[in-house]
Amino acid sequence: MKYKADLDKIHIILVEPQIPENIGFAARAMTNMGLSHLHLVNPRNCDLSRVVKTATGPSIEVIEQMEVHEELRPALGPFSYVVGTTARTGSLRPALTDPRSLAQDLIDITQQNVVAILFGCEDRGLTNEDLKYCHTIATIPTSRFASLNLAHSVLLFAYEIFMAAREEKPKDLPRMANKFELEGMYDHLKEVLTKIGFLDPQNPEHWLLNIRRFLSRMPLRARDVRIIRGICRQIDWYTGQVEKGLKQKASYDDSSHT
Repeated sequence: MKYKADLDKIHIILVEPQIPENIGFAARAMTNMGLSHLHLVNPRNCDLSRVVKTATGPSIEVIEQMEVHEELRPALGPFSYVVGTTARTGSLRPALTDPRSLAQDLIDITQQNVVAILFGCEDRGLTNEDLKYCHTIATIPTSRFASLNLAHSVLLFAYEIFMAAREEKPKDLPRMANKFELEGMYDHLKEVLTKIGFLDPQNPEHWLLNIRRFLSRMPLRARDVRIIRGICRQIDWYTGQVEKGLKQKASYDDSSHT
């Protein structure tokens, strides 16, 4: 079957999974729905003898090829679009989409972009720190009890993507900036905006989160990132000139009074 979404460009990332069997079940769910790229970030327990017992069949290949990373940020570097999943919502983690709506969006995004979908550990899910790297946050609608098994959550998202891939007609979206490019830009923004007093130096990441969300609403391309960083460099140069002028003035004032 020829899919209208490029399923090979969709990667599943499990952040700090604690139960080896859940890794195997997640790989099995991915294989059922045509996904093949699995990543683990700082797994608490990756006993492969327990993992393969629940993976079974063709999903063993997913386990054999999965990548293991020590930290999340570098693991996200190659991806142009990152999705965070959560059952807990609030002001710091708004539910911006659901699996079905997300799947329809990914049909267009995956034409030229590689996507990562993040799932948190079994007992607490993704942290606010994890979610700050995400372009959007997805929540599975439930009735009275929001907590789902990790592998069940992976299966629900994978199923919606699989169905959308068969039915939706894609639009050709441009290649977006990847996370290496974006995080370099955000580091630059944080440095410059703190320097000019726009961000509170005591907690710049908190205030930068709103900027991250604002810029995540639009598909930033690599050239857009270069423009924003160019603005940052110009602000940095200008503030440096102002500081230099103030120091020279202060030096002149001191010498004139001696």
